[in-house]
Amino acid sequence: MELNNLFFDLLIDLKIPEFYAEILNIFLVSILILISVIVINFISKKIIINFLEKLSKRSKTDFDNFLIANNIQIYLARLVPVFYIYWIIPSWLENFQTVLVYALLGLKIYFIFLLVSIIRNFLNATKEFFRTFDSLKGKPIESFIQVAMLLVWFTAVVLIFSIITGTQVSTFLTAMGALSAVIMLIFKDTILGFVASIQLSSNDLIRIGDWVTMKKFGADGDVIEINLNSVKIQNFDKTITTIPTYKLISDSFTNWRGMSDSDGRRIKRALLIKGSSIRFIKKEEVSKLKNIKLLSKYIDETEKEIENHNFKLEIPLDDAINGRNLTNIGLFRKYIEEYLIANKLINNEMTVMCRQLSPTSQGVPLEIYAFISDKEWKSYENIVSDIFDHLLASLKTFDLELFELPSNFKV
Repeated sequence: MELNNLFFDLLIDLKIPEFYAEILNIFLVSILILISVIVINFISKKIIINFLEKLSKRSKTDFDNFLIANNIQIYLARLVPVFYIYWIIPSWLENFQTVLVYALLGLKIYFIFLLVSIIRNFLNATKEFFRTFDSLKGKPIESFIQVAMLLVWFTAVVLIFSIITGTQVSTFLTAMGALSAVIMLIFKDTILGFVASIQLSSNDLIRIGDWVTMKKFGADGDVIEINLNSVKIQNFDKTITTIPTYKLISDSFTNWRGMSDSDGRRIKRALLIKGSSIRFIKKEEVSKLKNIKLLSKYIDETEKEIENHNFKLEIPLDDAINGRNLTNIGLFRKYIEEYLIANKLINNEMTVMCRQLSPTSQGVPLEIYAFISDKEWKSYENIVSDIFDHLLASLKTFDLELFELPSNFKV
Protein backbone atom coordinates (compact mmCIF):
# COMPACT_ATOMS: atom_id res chain seq x y z
CA MET A 1 0.00 0.00 0.00
CA GLU A 2 1.39 3.38 -1.02
CA LEU A 3 1.93 5.97 1.70
CA ASN A 4 -0.18 8.63 0.02
CA ASN A 5 -3.18 6.27 0.08
CA LEU A 6 -2.46 4.64 3.43
CA PHE A 7 -5.88 5.39 4.97
CA PHE A 8 -7.86 6.05 1.77
CA ASP A 9 -9.32 2.56 1.27
CA LEU A 10 -10.21 2.31 4.96
CA LEU A 11 -12.02 5.64 4.80
CA ILE A 12 -13.92 4.55 1.65
CA ASP A 13 -14.97 1.34 3.44
CA LEU A 14 -16.34 3.57 6.21
CA LYS A 15 -18.67 5.13 3.60
CA ILE A 16 -16.89 8.50 3.63
CA PRO A 17 -17.23 10.39 0.34
CA GLU A 18 -14.17 10.14 -1.93
CA PHE A 19 -13.40 13.90 -1.83
CA TYR A 20 -13.44 14.03 1.96
CA ALA A 21 -11.63 10.68 2.15
CA GLU A 22 -8.70 12.12 0.14
CA ILE A 23 -8.44 15.18 2.39
CA LEU A 24 -8.75 13.13 5.57
CA ASN A 25 -6.22 10.61 4.27
CA ILE A 26 -3.64 13.33 3.63
CA PHE A 27 -4.32 14.81 7.08
CA LEU A 28 -3.88 11.45 8.85
CA VAL A 29 -0.75 10.58 6.85
CA SER A 30 0.69 13.99 7.69
CA ILE A 31 -0.03 13.44 11.40
CA LEU A 32 1.62 10.00 11.20
CA ILE A 33 4.72 11.39 9.47
CA LEU A 34 4.93 14.28 11.94
CA ILE A 35 4.81 11.85 14.86
CA SER A 36 7.44 9.65 13.24
CA VAL A 37 9.71 12.68 12.67
CA ILE A 38 9.33 13.70 16.32
CA VAL A 39 10.14 10.14 17.47
CA ILE A 40 13.13 9.83 15.12
CA ASN A 41 14.41 13.25 16.19
CA PHE A 42 14.08 12.30 19.87
CA ILE A 43 15.80 8.92 19.40
CA SER A 44 18.60 10.35 17.23
CA LYS A 45 19.30 13.09 19.79
CA LYS A 46 19.43 10.58 22.63
CA ILE A 47 21.74 8.20 20.76
CA ILE A 48 24.06 10.71 19.05
CA ILE A 49 24.30 13.21 21.92
CA ASN A 50 24.86 10.55 24.57
CA PHE A 51 27.37 8.70 22.38
CA LEU A 52 29.41 11.82 21.59
CA GLU A 53 29.34 13.09 25.19
CA LYS A 54 30.54 9.73 26.53
CA LEU A 55 33.19 9.57 23.81
CA SER A 56 34.34 13.07 24.80
CA LYS A 57 34.73 12.08 28.45
CA ARG A 58 36.82 9.04 27.56
CA SER A 59 38.98 10.85 25.00
CA LYS A 60 42.41 12.13 26.04
CA THR A 61 42.28 15.18 23.81
CA ASP A 62 40.51 18.40 24.81
CA PHE A 63 39.29 19.28 21.31
CA ASP A 64 36.16 17.14 21.54
CA ASN A 65 35.28 18.89 24.82
CA PHE A 66 35.15 22.19 22.93
CA LEU A 67 33.01 20.56 20.23
CA ILE A 68 30.51 19.40 22.88
CA ALA A 69 30.56 22.84 24.56
CA ASN A 70 29.59 24.40 21.20
CA ASN A 71 26.62 21.98 20.85
CA ILE A 72 27.84 20.40 17.62
CA GLN A 73 26.24 17.11 18.72
CA ILE A 74 22.79 18.74 18.67
CA TYR A 75 23.18 19.89 15.07
CA LEU A 76 24.53 16.51 13.98
CA ALA A 77 21.48 14.83 15.53
CA ARG A 78 19.20 17.09 13.46
CA LEU A 79 20.60 15.61 10.26
CA VAL A 80 18.84 12.27 10.87
CA PRO A 81 15.24 13.57 10.67
CA VAL A 82 16.21 15.68 7.65
CA PHE A 83 17.41 12.59 5.78
CA TYR A 84 14.28 10.74 6.88
CA ILE A 85 11.95 13.49 5.60
CA TYR A 86 13.90 13.68 2.32
CA TRP A 87 13.45 9.94 1.88
CA ILE A 88 9.75 9.80 2.72
CA ILE A 89 8.45 13.05 1.24
CA PRO A 90 8.27 11.91 -2.44
CA SER A 91 5.82 9.12 -1.62
CA TRP A 92 3.96 11.36 0.86
CA LEU A 93 3.28 14.15 -1.63
CA GLU A 94 3.24 12.08 -4.81
CA ASN A 95 -0.18 13.39 -5.82
CA PHE A 96 0.80 17.00 -5.13
CA GLN A 97 3.77 17.61 -7.44
CA THR A 98 3.82 21.39 -7.05
CA VAL A 99 3.84 21.12 -3.27
CA LEU A 100 6.47 18.35 -3.53
CA VAL A 101 8.79 20.58 -5.58
CA TYR A 102 8.59 23.45 -3.08
CA ALA A 103 8.89 21.09 -0.10
CA LEU A 104 12.07 19.53 -1.50
CA LEU A 105 13.38 23.01 -2.30
CA GLY A 106 12.80 24.19 1.28
CA LEU A 107 14.31 20.98 2.67
CA LYS A 108 17.48 21.43 0.61
CA ILE A 109 17.84 25.04 1.76
CA TYR A 110 17.32 23.98 5.39
CA PHE A 111 19.95 21.25 4.93
CA ILE A 112 22.46 23.86 3.68
CA PHE A 113 21.79 26.11 6.68
CA LEU A 114 22.19 23.12 8.97
CA LEU A 115 25.57 22.31 7.42
CA VAL A 116 26.63 25.96 7.84
CA SER A 117 25.68 25.78 11.54
CA ILE A 118 27.71 22.59 11.98
CA ILE A 119 30.76 24.13 10.28
CA ARG A 120 30.36 27.37 12.29
CA ASN A 121 30.27 25.50 15.60
CA PHE A 122 33.22 23.38 14.52
CA LEU A 123 35.24 26.50 13.70
CA ASN A 124 34.27 28.14 17.01
CA ALA A 125 35.42 25.02 18.86
CA THR A 126 38.68 25.10 16.88
CA LYS A 127 39.19 28.78 17.80
CA GLU A 128 38.64 28.10 21.51
CA PHE A 129 40.91 25.05 21.37
CA PHE A 130 43.74 27.02 19.74
CA ARG A 131 43.48 29.67 22.46
CA THR A 132 44.54 27.07 25.02
CA PHE A 133 48.02 27.09 23.48
CA ASP A 134 50.31 29.76 24.94
CA SER A 135 51.98 30.30 21.57
CA LEU A 136 48.62 31.14 19.95
CA LYS A 137 46.90 33.12 22.72
CA GLY A 138 47.84 36.51 21.30
CA LYS A 139 47.34 35.62 17.63
CA PRO A 140 44.36 37.01 15.67
CA ILE A 141 42.68 33.59 15.32
CA GLU A 142 39.29 35.30 15.22
CA SER A 143 40.20 36.93 11.89
CA PHE A 144 41.04 33.64 10.19
CA ILE A 145 37.88 31.99 11.55
CA GLN A 146 35.83 34.87 10.18
CA VAL A 147 37.45 34.51 6.76
CA ALA A 148 36.65 30.79 6.77
CA MET A 149 33.04 31.58 7.74
CA LEU A 150 32.79 34.15 4.94
CA LEU A 151 33.84 31.48 2.45
CA VAL A 152 31.34 29.04 3.96
CA TRP A 153 28.50 31.57 3.76
CA PHE A 154 29.49 32.56 0.23
CA THR A 155 29.37 28.90 -0.85
CA ALA A 156 26.03 28.45 0.93
CA VAL A 157 24.50 31.52 -0.75
CA VAL A 158 25.73 30.36 -4.17
CA LEU A 159 24.22 26.91 -3.62
CA ILE A 160 20.90 28.37 -2.39
CA PHE A 161 20.61 30.70 -5.40
CA SER A 162 21.51 27.79 -7.66
CA ILE A 163 18.76 25.66 -6.10
CA ILE A 164 16.13 28.42 -6.21
CA THR A 165 16.86 29.54 -9.78
CA GLY A 166 17.64 26.07 -11.13
CA THR A 167 20.90 27.29 -12.71
CA GLN A 168 24.21 25.51 -12.46
CA VAL A 169 26.77 26.74 -9.92
CA SER A 170 29.30 27.42 -12.69
CA THR A 171 26.82 29.72 -14.47
CA PHE A 172 26.15 31.62 -11.26
CA LEU A 173 29.89 32.01 -10.56
CA THR A 174 30.45 33.32 -14.08
CA ALA A 175 27.85 36.01 -13.45
CA MET A 176 29.51 36.80 -10.12
CA GLY A 177 32.84 37.21 -11.92
CA ALA A 178 31.33 39.87 -14.12
CA LEU A 179 30.33 41.75 -10.96
CA SER A 180 33.75 41.32 -9.32
CA ALA A 181 34.42 45.07 -9.25
CA VAL A 182 31.18 45.67 -7.35
CA ILE A 183 31.94 42.79 -4.99
CA MET A 184 35.43 44.17 -4.33
CA LEU A 185 33.89 47.54 -3.48
CA ILE A 186 31.30 46.01 -1.13
CA PHE A 187 33.86 43.84 0.68
CA LYS A 188 36.69 46.41 0.61
CA ASP A 189 36.97 46.67 4.40
CA THR A 190 36.78 42.90 4.80
CA ILE A 191 39.56 42.32 2.25
CA LEU A 192 41.73 45.05 3.80
CA GLY A 193 41.06 43.58 7.25
CA PHE A 194 42.03 40.09 6.12
CA VAL A 195 45.32 41.30 4.61
CA ALA A 196 45.99 43.39 7.74
CA SER A 197 45.30 40.39 9.99
CA ILE A 198 47.88 38.33 8.10
CA GLN A 199 50.45 41.14 8.39
CA LEU A 200 49.73 41.68 12.10
CA SER A 201 50.06 37.96 12.75
CA SER A 202 53.15 37.27 10.62
CA ASN A 203 55.02 40.34 11.96
CA ASP A 204 53.74 39.81 15.52
CA LEU A 205 52.77 43.49 15.74
CA ILE A 206 49.89 43.04 18.16
CA ARG A 207 48.47 40.36 20.43
CA ILE A 208 45.43 40.02 22.65
CA GLY A 209 46.40 41.42 26.05
CA ASP A 210 48.91 43.98 24.68
CA TRP A 211 48.78 47.50 26.04
CA VAL A 212 48.32 49.69 22.97
CA THR A 213 48.14 53.47 22.56
CA MET A 214 46.70 55.03 19.40
CA LYS A 215 46.10 58.74 19.99
CA LYS A 216 44.33 59.26 16.66
CA PHE A 217 41.43 57.09 17.84
CA GLY A 218 41.68 57.98 21.53
CA ALA A 219 42.73 54.43 22.38
CA ASP A 220 44.92 53.71 25.40
CA GLY A 221 44.41 50.31 26.99
CA ASP A 222 44.49 46.54 26.54
CA VAL A 223 43.61 44.66 23.35
CA ILE A 224 40.66 42.38 24.15
CA GLU A 225 39.71 41.19 20.67
CA ILE A 226 41.22 41.01 17.20
CA ASN A 227 38.84 40.06 14.42
CA LEU A 228 38.57 40.47 10.68
CA ASN A 229 37.21 44.01 10.56
CA SER A 230 38.18 45.57 13.87
CA VAL A 231 40.40 45.50 16.93
CA LYS A 232 38.73 46.17 20.28
CA ILE A 233 40.73 48.01 22.94
CA GLN A 234 39.48 48.37 26.51
CA ASN A 235 40.78 51.73 27.72
CA PHE A 236 41.88 52.23 31.32
CA ASP A 237 38.65 54.12 32.00
CA LYS A 238 36.83 50.88 30.97
CA THR A 239 35.46 52.35 27.74
CA ILE A 240 35.85 50.32 24.55
CA THR A 241 37.51 51.75 21.44
CA THR A 242 37.02 49.92 18.13
CA ILE A 243 39.68 50.47 15.48
CA PRO A 244 39.53 49.11 11.89
CA THR A 245 42.11 46.33 11.62
CA TYR A 246 43.77 47.77 8.54
CA LYS A 247 44.34 51.10 10.36
CA LEU A 248 46.93 49.34 12.55
CA ILE A 249 48.95 48.76 9.38
CA SER A 250 48.41 52.12 7.67
CA ASP A 251 48.69 54.32 10.80
CA SER A 252 51.18 54.38 13.66
CA PHE A 253 50.48 53.12 17.16
CA THR A 254 52.46 52.37 20.32
CA ASN A 255 52.62 48.82 21.65
CA TRP A 256 53.90 48.67 25.23
CA ARG A 257 54.61 44.94 25.09
CA GLY A 258 58.35 45.59 25.02
CA MET A 259 58.08 47.33 28.37
CA SER A 260 55.89 44.54 29.77
CA ASP A 261 58.34 41.88 28.63
CA SER A 262 61.38 43.77 29.92
CA ASP A 263 62.75 43.76 33.46
CA GLY A 264 61.49 47.22 34.36
CA ARG A 265 59.11 50.06 33.67
CA ARG A 266 60.72 53.38 32.79
CA ILE A 267 60.72 56.62 34.75
CA LYS A 268 61.38 59.62 32.52
CA ARG A 269 60.41 62.72 34.44
CA ALA A 270 62.13 66.02 35.16
CA LEU A 271 62.37 68.49 38.01
CA LEU A 272 62.42 72.12 36.83
CA ILE A 273 65.03 73.94 38.92
CA LYS A 274 64.79 77.71 39.28
CA GLY A 275 67.83 79.12 37.49
CA SER A 276 68.50 81.93 40.03
CA SER A 277 68.90 79.36 42.83
CA ILE A 278 71.87 77.65 41.13
CA ARG A 279 75.26 78.65 42.59
CA PHE A 280 78.71 77.51 43.69
CA ILE A 281 79.01 75.70 47.02
CA LYS A 282 80.98 77.63 49.66
CA LYS A 283 83.82 75.95 51.52
CA GLU A 284 81.99 76.02 54.87
CA GLU A 285 78.95 74.35 53.31
CA VAL A 286 80.86 71.35 52.01
CA SER A 287 81.41 69.82 55.45
CA LYS A 288 77.68 70.01 56.11
CA LEU A 289 76.87 68.20 52.85
CA LYS A 290 79.46 65.53 53.67
CA ASN A 291 77.04 64.32 56.34
CA ILE A 292 74.87 62.95 53.53
CA LYS A 293 76.06 59.34 53.34
CA LEU A 294 75.28 58.96 49.65
CA LEU A 295 77.48 62.00 48.84
CA SER A 296 80.36 61.84 51.34
CA LYS A 297 82.62 59.61 49.27
CA TYR A 298 81.90 61.52 46.07
CA ILE A 299 82.60 64.91 47.74
CA ASP A 300 85.93 63.71 49.18
CA GLU A 301 87.11 62.37 45.82
CA THR A 302 85.87 65.38 43.88
CA GLU A 303 87.43 67.87 46.35
CA LYS A 304 90.87 66.30 45.92
CA GLU A 305 90.44 66.29 42.16
CA ILE A 306 89.43 69.98 42.17
CA GLU A 307 92.30 70.99 44.49
CA ASN A 308 94.85 69.22 42.26
CA HIS A 309 93.37 70.80 39.17
CA ASN A 310 93.35 74.33 40.61
CA PHE A 311 96.83 73.91 42.13
CA LYS A 312 98.34 72.99 38.78
CA LEU A 313 96.75 76.05 37.20
CA GLU A 314 97.78 78.24 40.18
CA ILE A 315 94.20 79.34 40.78
CA PRO A 316 93.41 80.60 44.31
CA LEU A 317 90.91 78.56 46.33
CA ASP A 318 88.52 81.50 46.65
CA ASP A 319 88.50 82.15 42.86
CA ALA A 320 85.32 80.28 41.96
CA ILE A 321 84.88 81.55 38.43
CA ASN A 322 88.33 80.68 37.04
CA GLY A 323 88.80 77.31 38.68
CA ARG A 324 86.75 74.20 39.20
CA ASN A 325 84.27 74.24 42.07
CA LEU A 326 81.32 72.28 43.37
CA THR A 327 77.83 73.57 42.55
CA ASN A 328 74.61 72.88 44.41
CA ILE A 329 72.86 71.60 41.27
CA GLY A 330 75.81 69.34 40.45
CA LEU A 331 75.78 67.79 43.93
CA PHE A 332 72.00 67.44 43.81
CA ARG A 333 72.21 65.69 40.44
CA LYS A 334 74.79 63.28 41.84
CA TYR A 335 72.66 62.75 44.94
CA ILE A 336 69.64 61.84 42.80
CA GLU A 337 71.68 59.27 40.90
CA GLU A 338 73.10 57.70 44.06
CA TYR A 339 69.66 57.74 45.67
CA LEU A 340 68.20 55.85 42.70
CA ILE A 341 71.02 53.30 42.70
CA ALA A 342 70.51 52.69 46.44
CA ASN A 343 66.77 52.23 46.00
CA LYS A 344 65.96 48.47 45.94
CA LEU A 345 62.88 49.10 43.81
CA ILE A 346 65.03 50.42 40.95
CA ASN A 347 66.48 47.86 38.53
CA ASN A 348 70.21 48.62 38.51
CA GLU A 349 70.76 46.17 35.66
CA MET A 350 69.14 48.75 33.38
CA THR A 351 70.00 52.40 32.75
CA VAL A 352 69.99 54.61 35.88
CA MET A 353 70.90 58.27 35.48
CA CYS A 354 70.01 61.85 36.23
CA ARG A 355 70.84 64.28 33.46
CA GLN A 356 70.61 68.02 33.00
CA LEU A 357 68.70 69.13 29.92
CA SER A 358 68.91 72.42 28.08
CA PRO A 359 67.70 75.40 30.15
CA THR A 360 64.22 76.60 29.30
CA SER A 361 62.06 79.63 30.09
CA GLN A 362 60.63 77.55 32.93
CA GLY A 363 63.88 76.58 34.60
CA VAL A 364 66.69 74.04 34.23
CA PRO A 365 65.33 70.49 33.85
CA LEU A 366 66.96 67.68 35.86
CA GLU A 367 65.59 64.54 34.21
CA ILE A 368 65.43 61.23 36.06
CA TYR A 369 65.83 58.25 33.75
CA ALA A 370 65.57 54.82 35.39
CA PHE A 371 63.51 51.61 35.45
CA ILE A 372 61.31 50.31 38.26
CA SER A 373 61.24 46.55 38.75
CA ASP A 374 57.53 46.46 39.63
CA LYS A 375 55.63 47.09 36.36
CA GLU A 376 52.11 46.93 37.78
CA TRP A 377 50.50 50.33 37.14
CA LYS A 378 49.35 51.21 40.65
CA SER A 379 52.59 50.05 42.29
CA TYR A 380 54.63 51.88 39.67
CA GLU A 381 52.82 55.17 40.27
CA ASN A 382 53.20 54.84 44.05
CA ILE A 383 56.94 54.18 43.75
CA VAL A 384 57.46 57.12 41.38
CA SER A 385 55.50 59.39 43.72
CA ASP A 386 57.60 58.29 46.71
CA ILE A 387 60.82 58.98 44.82
CA PHE A 388 59.77 62.47 43.74
CA ASP A 389 58.31 63.27 47.17
CA HIS A 390 61.77 62.65 48.59
CA LEU A 391 63.60 64.59 45.90
CA LEU A 392 61.30 67.61 46.14
CA ALA A 393 61.76 67.68 49.91
CA SER A 394 65.56 67.42 49.43
CA LEU A 395 65.81 70.57 47.32
CA LYS A 396 66.16 72.84 50.37
CA THR A 397 69.15 70.86 51.63
CA PHE A 398 71.03 71.96 48.50
CA ASP A 399 69.57 75.49 48.63
CA LEU A 400 67.74 74.92 45.35
CA GLU A 401 64.25 76.05 44.39
CA LEU A 402 61.66 74.48 42.13
CA PHE A 403 60.46 76.72 39.33
CA GLU A 404 56.91 78.00 39.80
CA LEU A 405 54.97 80.54 37.80
CA PRO A 406 54.10 83.71 39.76
CA SER A 407 50.63 83.74 41.32
CA ASN A 408 49.67 86.78 39.23
CA PHE A 409 50.81 85.18 35.97
CA LYS A 410 48.17 85.21 33.25
CA VAL A 411 48.17 82.78 30.34
